[in-house]
Amino acid sequence: MNHSRNAPRTAVSPKGPQMSSFLGKAGIVGLKRAVDLLDTLGSSLVSLQTGSGITSDSVLRGTVSVLRGTKLSLLAFEVANTIVKGSHILQSISEENIQFLKTEILHSEAVEQLVSTDMTELLKIAAADKREEIDIFAREVYRFGDLCIDPQWHNLSRYSSFDLHIVTKKQSREDAETTMQELITLTQYTCELYHELNALDRFEQNYGRKVKEGESLHLTRRGEGLSKLYSELKHQRKLVKGLKKKSLWSKSLEEVVEKLVDIVTFIHQHILVVFEDNVSGMSSPEMKPSDKPERLGIAGLALHYAHMITQIYNIASCPTSLPPYMKDDLYNGLPISVKTKLRSQLKICEFKEDLSATQIEAQLEKTLKWLVPVATETTKAHQNFGWVGEWAYSGMFGKKTMNNSVIRLQTLYHADKGKLDQYILELVIWLHQLIKVARCEDKGLKAQPLQSTLPTLAIQEQLVLSKSA
Repeated sequence: MNHSRNAPRTAVSPKGPQMSSFLGKAGIVGLKRAVDLLDTLGSSLVSLQTGSGITSDSVLRGTVSVLRGTKLSLLAFEVANTIVKGSHILQSISEENIQFLKTEILHSEAVEQLVSTDMTELLKIAAADKREEIDIFAREVYRFGDLCIDPQWHNLSRYSSFDLHIVTKKQSREDAETTMQELITLTQYTCELYHELNALDRFEQNYGRKVKEGESLHLTRRGEGLSKLYSELKHQRKLVKGLKKKSLWSKSLEEVVEKLVDIVTFIHQHILVVFEDNVSGMSSPEMKPSDKPERLGIAGLALHYAHMITQIYNIASCPTSLPPYMKDDLYNGLPISVKTKLRSQLKICEFKEDLSATQIEAQLEKTLKWLVPVATETTKAHQNFGWVGEWAYSGMFGKKTMNNSVIRLQTLYHADKGKLDQYILELVIWLHQLIKVARCEDKGLKAQPLQSTLPTLAIQEQLVLSKSA
């Protein structure tokens, strides 16, 4: 296939780590608003005309025959989401971000404590995650290709392999960034169009309602209020018409798919260079399947563990003024392995009389200082899951280009369940001690040995164990 273009492309000068290499200063704020707006689209589009009830799915199913070989129209909003996703990927594999991954993220305390210290294994994990992200983006592009009337864009999925012999046309980063800049500009106008279409919908509804009110009152003359509404409606229609010409709305599907295929081609080539031999998989060849640790994300437990860690942090922040349900909720959510060990650990644990509440808090802080941020990012990643992308893209177009886009290794997704269970157990024991000592200090009393009185957690554990015996 010939994807070349007649127009020459200008090379984009590399930017520092504080600015995207393909986003100018003027486009940063506007595109951040664009990303936020696209996030609000959710799983369907709102009604763009009175009573239309058109959704993204209905656009694809019901209007494919109309869209083939014509303007994008309503499909522009879904294409815009794919463009945002592609720009995120392109930015994430920049030299600065890959360097940050290798020097900062993979050497962070959370990754070393919960995932692995083996750099080869970590690079394979990062490469596998990036490949999955790229595959999702590529499949969307290929799906749009199947909607084109030009058969050269059909069945593009056969070119999705990462093998070098499949990709025959070399793409430069400068060309990819120039192409992406063109698409980003169109996406910004598309987001503005979406906003103004919603405003137009409101104007039309207001005007229609006023007209019906006048008809019901048998008014023969148009009032000043109605004339003003009609003037605003005309202005809004003109604004929408102009934005349609500037945005993806007026572009042909073939034209946009060609640009997106160029982006996919470059990303497929560049990912092989970035991760070298690590792109083929994430598991060490010498590791047997039975030896692989249970990862929280694969088990669907990452969000639950993030919630537990947040609960521990909240309780540790106010140990003397806790609602009873907070401890109960924490206990009920503890993993079975932690509950099983908790009772025996509490039995053998003695207070050290020289430890004050402040000193115990310091012990908790040693773990919580690196564990809480990971839990927070895990929660954000799940909350931001949506049409724009899978792992929190909303900050990608801020002033900083690094640290804004969270990858799975910065969450609990790849955390070893066994390792984290041990940290949870230690935190709960320290938390138990903190509550007791803090309350005694508040009352001016001396803390008694742990076995003398057990808090709600230990009492419930005793009941559970007695029932199972």
